[in-house]
Amino acid sequence: MKSGVRALGIAESYRGDRCPDRTRSTLAGAVVRADSVLDGLTYGQCTVGGTDATEAVVSVVEDLDRPDVRYVLLGAIAPAWYNVLEPSRIAATVQRPVITVSFEASDGLESGLDEAFSDTDLEHRLEIYRSLPERRTLSINGETVYVRHVGCGADEAAEVVDAFTPSGGRPEPIRVARLAARAGDAYAEPD
Repeated sequence: MKSGVRALGIAESYRGDRCPDRTRSTLAGAVVRADSVLDGLTYGQCTVGGTDATEAVVSVVEDLDRPDVRYVLLGAIAPAWYNVLEPSRIAATVQRPVITVSFEASDGLESGLDEAFSDTDLEHRLEIYRSLPERRTLSINGETVYVRHVGCGADEAAEVVDAFTPSGGRPEPIRVARLAARAGDAYAEPD
């Protein structure tokens, strides 16, 4: 992949243990080139336990207004306490491939959703969750990551994750976005 290709990584941070009255989670977006050069930052928010994360991610991409960003990499599929993302809707709206990358083996979210929600809140989240693309295992730099992709094939998704991961298993756009989200969340904490 050419060194100037750019990806937007999006990650979230919520420090509920330090500020339990907060109802919003901080989203950060980091534009990173394939040669690992940071090329932009942006912020957004979504509701903790809500259903607005997909719209919040779309807003982050649109507010950034960077037509040179070729891929969107998401560092979670259900940020902000099960605010389940819809990668297909994001990809269709922002007109770019969307790749979600998670870092832990999992039996899935259904049991956690079932414990946390009921009635229409549960059904809505389960409907979104069950519509997600298949989760694939990928080995990057000797580490295992789990990838879902929309708007590109499995080989391209693997190439993108590999190209944007200079070391370890966390793609640089997601790693930087996570750092920025944590810093933004800490800054937003009331005194």
